[in-house]
Amino acid sequence: MTSRTHDPAPAPAWTPPSGRPPLAVRLTRAIWRGLPDKRYEAGWEPGLVVPAADGSPLITDHYFPRGRGDFPTLLVRSPYGRGLPWSPPVRHGVLFAEQGFHVVLQSCRGTGGSGGTFDLWRNETADGPATVSWLRRQPWFDGNLGTVGPSYLGYAQWALALDPPPELKAMVVQVGLHDPWALFHAPGTLRLENVLAVGAGMTYQHQGAMPLLKATLRLRRRLREATTARPLRGAYAPALGGEVPWLDEATAHPDPEDAYWHGASLARAAERAAVPTGLITGWHDVLADQTFEQYERLRRAGCDTALLVGPWTHTSALRQGWPEVFAESLAWLRTHLCADPSGRRPTRVRVHIGGEDAWRDLDDWPPATAGTPWFPTPDGHLTRQAPTDSDPLTSFRYDPADPTPSLGGPLLSGTAGPRDNGTLEARDDVLTFTGPPLTEPVDVLGPVSARLTVSADTGHADLFTRLCDVDATGRSVNVCDGLGRLGTGERTPSHLTVPMSSTAHRFAAGHRIRWQISGGAHPRYARSPGTGEPPADATAFTPVRITLHTDSALVLPHAPGPA
Repeated sequence: MTSRTHDPAPAPAWTPPSGRPPLAVRLTRAIWRGLPDKRYEAGWEPGLVVPAADGSPLITDHYFPRGRGDFPTLLVRSPYGRGLPWSPPVRHGVLFAEQGFHVVLQSCRGTGGSGGTFDLWRNETADGPATVSWLRRQPWFDGNLGTVGPSYLGYAQWALALDPPPELKAMVVQVGLHDPWALFHAPGTLRLENVLAVGAGMTYQHQGAMPLLKATLRLRRRLREATTARPLRGAYAPALGGEVPWLDEATAHPDPEDAYWHGASLARAAERAAVPTGLITGWHDVLADQTFEQYERLRRAGCDTALLVGPWTHTSALRQGWPEVFAESLAWLRTHLCADPSGRRPTRVRVHIGGEDAWRDLDDWPPATAGTPWFPTPDGHLTRQAPTDSDPLTSFRYDPADPTPSLGGPLLSGTAGPRDNGTLEARDDVLTFTGPPLTEPVDVLGPVSARLTVSADTGHADLFTRLCDVDATGRSVNVCDGLGRLGTGERTPSHLTVPMSSTAHRFAAGHRIRWQISGGAHPRYARSPGTGEPPADATAFTPVRITLHTDSALVLPHAPGPA
């Protein structure tokens, strides 16, 4: 059923306006090599006003292909502005219009000139359908609708998919969000550095290039001040140029079961989804785990879905990775909106193999692999031989006044991704256990985890655990990691399982597998005060002695190499 059946009267004929996107926008194609040749010149109809569900004006730009015939429409709803030529929303507008799509680029409430007040998640489920109602009245809308976009734009897509309109035929969620709580919080603590980065980006990016640049530099200068304050709550304001009410609210509710978060997670949209959905992420994307959860839910629902995972962070997926991301997105949208599957790959999953710098096509994710435990030894080795007891193995002292620093991994800053961990591993508060040089390559494909038996002399501690690849020169590079919290208050040994995200990585012959354990990763995570007090409110810190026991294990999903 197309949109025309919803209209009480035929839409008037449409004459394409003569406007062209600004030169800076048209030059986005020159930034990347390997993009497909454009099929059409792109036209531009800026500053359209679309009523939100509450009547607020949502400022909207319309990009379109200059050509005869009907073209499908892509809806891109964004809080990041419409005027930055290098921003993802604008890039989507001109590049997809050149490939034969109408692109409706809309600023969310309270951003980019749109009316109303921005709220992290409360408006999108109402404003998406309101925009589709407006689309049905446009003479160029042919009833075939897709959505596409990264990060919060993915959240806007899931909001529309909760009760999808009949016109919605395809979605592409790129490094996308569905659970705001998990963006800000890990169990028992704050994802502190990313919280501040989100606050700066959401507050200033839609205001233009100079406000965003100034905000980024201010945050960089004041990051230490904002992340070491006692208490943390409210201390971010100087670093962000003032208070941000929605950020206050999001950080003030650490419990995912709190009434504040009811309705925030859109995971249920994937559980009953019938809209074909392509998913894209990177191994060091801050939202990678959310993407894997989306994929699992879509597969259980029997939905047509595909997954691409590259060697990217959240931001590099849309920069260095853009040719692959765009090609994947374009092929998916053409398949489902244009009945043209010629560019679609034959397998459901494609992943980049770290350590090998190669792509591998898979039938599903994760592949059918068995988890293999690797055990620590008193002399710092890592072995597959299981211990015969659960005795104390070794201990270290974590001091929140001198917290173990974070290094690389899934961050929103330029320091994200794989990094040399040598200086970190030289610290007294970091344990490392290293396997022997490998005689043949070992492939690790799937979710990694740590099974810890630990005790803390205060009964409260964080455990940061990381998988590293050590090359023949001794250089240790992070692959994936995770944080768990010991918060029972008991001083006796406790069992703790720490998810460490997922990976697809080849440990080459001659390399060694390393397991790294510490009491935190600051300022990526708010530091544990050692007292059980919430990290955001703590004013008193207590050093913690953390003891690791022999039956702890690093669990790796080993997989055979390609045939």
